[in-house]
Amino acid sequence: MSGGDKLDFEIRPNPAPVSAADRAALLANPGFGRVFTDHMVIVRYAEGKGWYDARIEARAPIPMDPAAAVLHYAQEIFEGLKAYRTGDGAVTMFRPEANAARFAASARRLAMPELPPETFVESLRRLVEIDQEWIPEHEDASLYLRPFMFASEVFLGVRPANEYLYCVIASPAGAYFAGGVKPVTVWVSPDYTRAAPGGTGAAKCGGNYAASLAAQAEAIEAGCDQVVFLDAVERRFVDELGGMNVFFVYDDGTLVTPPLGGTILPGITRDAVLTLAAEAGHEVREQPVSFADWQAEAASGRLREVFACGTAAVITPIGGVRFPDGEFLIGGGEPGRTTMALRQKLVDIQRGRAEDRHGWVTRVL
Repeated sequence: MSGGDKLDFEIRPNPAPVSAADRAALLANPGFGRVFTDHMVIVRYAEGKGWYDARIEARAPIPMDPAAAVLHYAQEIFEGLKAYRTGDGAVTMFRPEANAARFAASARRLAMPELPPETFVESLRRLVEIDQEWIPEHEDASLYLRPFMFASEVFLGVRPANEYLYCVIASPAGAYFAGGVKPVTVWVSPDYTRAAPGGTGAAKCGGNYAASLAAQAEAIEAGCDQVVFLDAVERRFVDELGGMNVFFVYDDGTLVTPPLGGTILPGITRDAVLTLAAEAGHEVREQPVSFADWQAEAASGRLREVFACGTAAVITPIGGVRFPDGEFLIGGGEPGRTTMALRQKLVDIQRGRAEDRHGWVTRVL
C-alpha cells in the first residue's frame, strides 16, 4: 500500500473472549496499563510492497525472530490516545488525526515508513468497535489505545529495516496517578537529560523512555512521583517531565510552557491546553523557563501554579519540587484554580459534556 490507497481490515473474532462476568470484575478497578482487551490490530509492511495484510484478530503474543532488527537497533515508535463513553452512550476518540500526524513524524525521524493517516485512524476505529464492551463508564476511566510500529526484518546490520509490523492494543484504564487528581511532587534530575538538540526528543520512540527510567527511579527514591528534565546543553532550562509536558501559571494569569525546539515531545494535550487557555482569556507564551527562575518565582509568589499534561494523566497539578539541595512548594502545595478549570474544560470536551468548537472529538459509535 502506498499513498492514499485504502486497506480493508479482515476481522477474525477472538474465539475465546473474556466472559462478561470476568470483564466486569476487571473493569471495576483496571488501574493503568495492566488489563487488555480481547483483540488487537496487525498490519504488515515490506519494501516494494507497501502496507498489506490488515487484520483485527485475537490479542496474542507476537512471534519474533531473535535477529529481528528492533531488538538490536531499536527502530520502534508508538502513540497513546483514549476512547471515551459519553453520557448519551456514544463512544468517541480525542484528536486521533493529531496522533496520526505525530506517528508519521516519529516514523520519519526513525527512518521508518509512514502509515497513511486514514489507515491509522481506521485501525483505531475498528478495534474500538469490536472491543467496545471494554470501555469503562465511570468518571476518569477510559479505553487507552496504544498504536505502535517496529522493525521486524530479520537481519543484523545498521540500516533502516525493509519490513515492519504495525499493531494496536487497547487497555481499559483508570486514573494515571493512584488516588486520583491530586498534586504530585516532582524531582529535578541533576545528572540525567532526556534529549539533546538533533536527537529524537520530538519523536515518540521507546528509546526516549528507556533513557528516562534511571532518572525516574531516582525520583521515586527521593519520594517523588515524576522526574523533571533540564536541557542537555546548559542544564538550566526546563524541558519536560518523564512522560508529560509542563506549564507554569503566574499571578497575572499568564501561562508559559517551554518551546518545542526538537528536544520536547509535541504533546497533543499540550496543544489543546494552549488553545483552551487562550480562549479562557489567558496570555499564553512558549518560552524557556530556567529552574532558577522556577524556584525564585515560587518563593516570591509570582508563580502560582504548575501543572503537567499528557494523554494518560490529562492535566495534573504539581504541588512540590525536590532537588538534591532542597525542596519547595507551588502555591502552598494545593491544586490551583486555573489548573483545575482547564482540566475540567478539557475532560468535558473529551466526554461530550462541553461544546467541541475545534473538531477534536471523533465519534466512533
